[in-house]
Amino acid sequence: MTRRDQTVVKLEKHIPDLHVLITTPFHPAYVTAERIKKAKNLQLLLTAGIGSDHIDLKAAADAGLTVAEVTGSNVVLVAEDELMRILILVRNFLPGYHQVISGDWNVAGIAYRAYDLEGKTVGTVGAGRIGKLLLQRLKPFNCNLLYHDRLKMDPELEKQTGAKFEEDLDVMLQKCDIVVVNTPLTEKTRGMFDKERISKMKKGVLIVNNARGAIMDTQAVADACSSGHIGGYSGDVWFPQPAPKDHPWRYMPNQAMTPHISGTTIDAQLRYAAGTKDMLDRYFRGEEFPLQNYIVREGELAPQYR
Repeated sequence: MTRRDQTVVKLEKHIPDLHVLITTPFHPAYVTAERIKKAKNLQLLLTAGIGSDHIDLKAAADAGLTVAEVTGSNVVLVAEDELMRILILVRNFLPGYHQVISGDWNVAGIAYRAYDLEGKTVGTVGAGRIGKLLLQRLKPFNCNLLYHDRLKMDPELEKQTGAKFEEDLDVMLQKCDIVVVNTPLTEKTRGMFDKERISKMKKGVLIVNNARGAIMDTQAVADACSSGHIGGYSGDVWFPQPAPKDHPWRYMPNQAMTPHISGTTIDAQLRYAAGTKDMLDRYFRGEEFPLQNYIVREGELAPQYR
């Protein structure tokens, strides 16, 4: 039995006794409706990090549970990671690295798929905390910056970044050389990048996704990478997680995939721990959490998850 299997067995054993369950989005225990139904004493679900979509939020709301997370604890490092991935894809970095470690030397074999970032059109799907930080970090690269979100940014921030709002997602995607996914996983965004939508994007488009793997149609991405319609795909989120050994993204060409690491550094772990401890202290004292930390409160989902 693997370590993960042992953990699942322990969780199933103790679910009926739990009052509080702490999970992470990186190596999640999927808190399904079935598990929530078994947890007769459960009152609080805490995510040590950001992103509680591994929890059946509707079932949690229907059961009257509170779901909260350490909001804002890793937004800067995820934006930094996204910028790194953009540069890795644009400059065709990984094949160069693999040449070096294999003892080869073929500059032309790398340069034919390497480009400048300057002057490229970069669009972010979602301009919340992480999306805004990414746009600010891209500003010095002199890109053409676009964003799609349900709400427009503050005019001052738009002016500062030079980013232009695109109301129609598909219209924006057709303009983009590089697309970065920064939207939460909801029923509306699940599988939103399917075969049809990908086919309408620029041939050779580069995609970075540190949001959630299930926002993408897994096989559609793999097929588009194989055909060259997607020129490069990088991210650290998969569905399910941990990704099985036969997951097609492990083997598709022109990818720069990692385990779910973009939101985890030593600094971030200290913030997760401090934020989780603070919420536990508040819970046991009968106090409210900071408003922005609630995902489900009194049966109501936070707006971004509706």
